[in-house]
Amino acid sequence: MIPIIISPSSGVPIYRQLIEQIRRMVASKNLLGGDQLPSIRQLAVQLEVNPMTISKAYSMLEAEGLLERKRGIGMIVSNQQPEQLPVEQRISLLEPAISKLVSDAKQLDIDCELVIEEVRKSLRNK
Repeated sequence: MIPIIISPSSGVPIYRQLIEQIRRMVASKNLLGGDQLPSIRQLAVQLEVNPMTISKAYSMLEAEGLLERKRGIGMIVSNQQPEQLPVEQRISLLEPAISKLVSDAKQLDIDCELVIEEVRKSLRNK
């Protein structure tokens, strides 16, 4: 199983969360060309979401060329992927999450250094 974590209360539609996480895994080469993704049903059960949500995410990723549908196998990562993206481009994929974190921290009046330390702890634990 691929390590996908969804947050139903985040305000971001679940299919968008799936798309972004799969894009990041491909960009970082945690998913390589030819790697098979879980079936729609398997991932829906794993994440406890409607199978149509998974189907929508997979279809959108297929339309942009990131995934391919292989008869008898299911969905795989396209072999037409470029080399691992440079770190600057991978960091840019984090920008929406960073912006939200900064905004939330400001609203909660949490010191920058404390937020940075919590991010460090979280990264060490994962």
